[in-house]
Amino acid sequence: MTTTSEQVSEQLTRKVSRRVSQSVFDGSRLRVVLLVDVHDGAQQQFLEAYEQLCNQVASVPGHVSDQLCQSIENPSQWLITSEWESAPPFLAWVNSEEHVRMVEPLHSCVRDTRSLRFHIVRETHSETPADSAAQRRLQTSPRIGDGVIRHALTFTVKPGSEKRVAEILANYASPEARVDETTRLCRTSLFMHGNRVVRAIEVRGDLLAALRHVARQPEVRQVEEALNPYLEHDRDLNDPESARVFFTRAALPAVHHVAADERSEGERYALYYPARPGSGMRLAELLAQADEAAAEDPASPVVSSTIFQRDDIIVRLIDLRAGADLDVTPVAAATALLNGDAVRMDLITDRHSPAPDPAGQHPHGGTS
Repeated sequence: MTTTSEQVSEQLTRKVSRRVSQSVFDGSRLRVVLLVDVHDGAQQQFLEAYEQLCNQVASVPGHVSDQLCQSIENPSQWLITSEWESAPPFLAWVNSEEHVRMVEPLHSCVRDTRSLRFHIVRETHSETPADSAAQRRLQTSPRIGDGVIRHALTFTVKPGSEKRVAEILANYASPEARVDETTRLCRTSLFMHGNRVVRAIEVRGDLLAALRHVARQPEVRQVEEALNPYLEHDRDLNDPESARVFFTRAALPAVHHVAADERSEGERYALYYPARPGSGMRLAELLAQADEAAAEDPASPVVSSTIFQRDDIIVRLIDLRAGADLDVTPVAAATALLNGDAVRMDLITDRHSPAPDPAGQHPHGGTS
């Protein structure tokens, strides 16, 4: 049986399309950086927990190596770096229940963490003429993005509560768009299919700062508390550990984004693709290839597309030119990987924040 890691490794690093600003599917190696702030006096406890963790991670498919570093200026600051054969095996691991259990011992001694993920574009070493970026599996050229970070959350509610949940999500007051001098919320789109809710957000600046900003807003706290009785999985947002586990499990990362025309804005839709067990990443890759081809076709109605994937859940967020018909039929190659039909999700709300004023100042007021 071919693993996800092997499937990606078999590909040569593909030429980066100028229309694709984000993708995990080019086959290049991945560097993960985790910044950790350890509680005072808990350094030895943290080190012991890390040693147990790294022994477990070493056996994860696609993992190459890792390093643990401690600041020479502040002993509470640590840095963990790891290298992976490519992004898909890392994402499969970091979004798994195994990972949630594996990192649990770290959280009692950690004040804060920040995770960053990078494709390797260039590296310095002794190179022979036979070496190439494809052989070393490097990203061939830099991606040119629009400065927007895309992320999504998904969770399920108790069957029978769907109508009430949709009312709660549709009627909340928007928090302030401006987070700080460098970060602002751009757009939030909420969709629902059956008892599954998907919240897609777009942020310019620091995603983590934006998520924390939103979590502190009274309007958002009120909505989240109102949702609690209807969730299939219990949570307590006043308990940091309970909140962390819930949002870790709810994370639906963006694995591909392509824009045919960054200056245009279309009508937004979301499609839900239930994948066969173990086929989620491959299905997302096939859909990404189809979207990339559509972006290159002048006759295509697709303005932009973002694919979110976690395990066997795939959501495809599509902006279409006004008046265009939405086709929910998956590409032929993807049909065999589906566990049921691809369906259009119901839009609950789609909110934009005001654009910055001409002087470049971030406005106050409504948000996504």
